[in-house]
This record gives sequence, structure tokens and C-alpha cells, in this order.
Amino acid sequence: MEIIIDKTETLTEIKLAGRLDSNTSQKLETELIDLINSSSENILVNLDELNYISSSGLRVFLLAAKSLDTKGMRLKLCGMKNYIKEVFDIAGFSSIFDIYESKQKVNSEV
Repeated sequence: MEIIIDKTETLTEIKLAGRLDSNTSQKLETELIDLINSSSENILVNLDELNYISSSGLRVFLLAAKSLDTKGMRLKLCGMKNYIKEVFDIAGFSSIFDIYESKQKVNSEV
């Protein structure tokens, strides 16, 4: 999995590409924890190029959302493919996160 981080004044964007599973979730968890601890912006995870997510990946997003919530911030997700969105729906995670169709939709609200 590839992780690219882009910071602006109001938002930190994390772009994910590839597979988010038990082999790669620890890397993302470490990156997210570091960003949450050093940032005062909301975090956007761009999933345009994510091809697969396992329960390990869902767990990382849940931990990040809880950590951000204690700081009064939100984890925003965008660009989910339909089958990734279906995983979030089945797991009951769609109501936990701010989910947007695209980065442009997020930018119009920030």
C-alpha cells in the first residue's frame, strides 16, 4: 500500500493506493497516530486508489476517528469505490465517518 500525505492550512489529506489489510494496516495506523498527535486540522483520507480493505483496515479508521473525536476533529473519507463503500455499510461504519463522493465535495465544505 502506498501512503501520500498532503497538508494545507485547513486539512491534512492522506491518499491511499493498493490494499489495506493486516499486512499494511500497521503502517497506516502509525502514520495516522503521528498526524493526529501533531495536527490541529481535520484529516481527509482519499480512497480513490484503494482496491481492497479488510477488517484490520476498518479498525485503523475507527481508532483514528475516536482519537480525533477527543480533539474535537473529524475523520473524513472520500473517493470510495462502490465495493469499498459496501464494506463500510455492512460493518455499520458509514454512520461513523463523514463520507464524501470526491475531494471536491470535501473542499466545498471546508
